[in-house]
Amino acid sequence: MRNREYTVCLTANQQNELVEICSKGKVAARSLRRAQILLWADENRLDGKLTDVEIAKQLHIHTNTVYLVRKSFAVNGMKAALERKKRLTPPNPPKVTGELEARIIALSCSTPPVGRSRWTLRLLADKTVELGYIDSISYDTVDRI
Repeated sequence: MRNREYTVCLTANQQNELVEICSKGKVAARSLRRAQILLWADENRLDGKLTDVEIAKQLHIHTNTVYLVRKSFAVNGMKAALERKKRLTPPNPPKVTGELEARIIALSCSTPPVGRSRWTLRLLADKTVELGYIDSISYDTVDRI
């Protein structure tokens, strides 16, 4: 069992805010669970604080989750403890940039290959790779452009 190195001491306003979150019908399940953890781990609770093990049993979660929520509250504040951290960058950088889009559009406006009356999505994708604009591209991606 972990030591209580990160204590949760809620003010009356914070307690009211968390109770309001718990009593609302439309709130993310993650935020609801975290609000309950903070309320039960509060040092100023009327019935006394609950241990991490007791909180974990009541919510059917791991004790590490309780510990991490308490730590997040102590280090970063209540908002950070309740909400998910926003990503600064997307998980994968976009493969198609504005410059590549412009090249594909320009290619689609050019005359089609010999023996063809118009550009198809597959032809555009193949020609884009052939010209070395990009290593690989799907015709679906060309369609979205």
